[in-house]
Amino acid sequence: MPFQPAKPARILVVAGDSTLDRSLLSVVARRAMRSPADFTLLIPAVARGLHRVVDPEDHGTDVAEAALEAAIPAMSQAAGAPVIGVVGGHDPFAAVWDALNFGAYDEVILASQSSRFLRWLRLDLARRIEALGVPVTAVGAGGLPQAA
Repeated sequence: MPFQPAKPARILVVAGDSTLDRSLLSVVARRAMRSPADFTLLIPAVARGLHRVVDPEDHGTDVAEAALEAAIPAMSQAAGAPVIGVVGGHDPFAAVWDALNFGAYDEVILASQSSRFLRWLRLDLARRIEALGVPVTAVGAGGLPQAA
């Protein structure tokens, strides 16, 4: 029987405005070196209207698309291969849920460095994602992986 290489793990990286943070890129690079992996970067389109009036239908899609476009080159370099980019819905958990249902990912890396996304941790996003049956690495301030 001929040797068949293992399929690469499918890794979903969930981030917001922290996508170019060196600590997240470092975690992605370490994961890529551990074993073959294909990475997808998901940026939920979170509304940014904290200090201005926003259209109720504006869920930050333009901002998320711009962040994704800026992040893909650095994320691809860290991963050692091209990274697929996806803009998700405005609710971070729903965006991850949709991605997991659509893409059959093996792992999730959740970036939470910025103050906006620290709210995700207060919502216990990492544990909610783990409850869906996928291991989660939460990357917090300082770039240290945190237990989910």
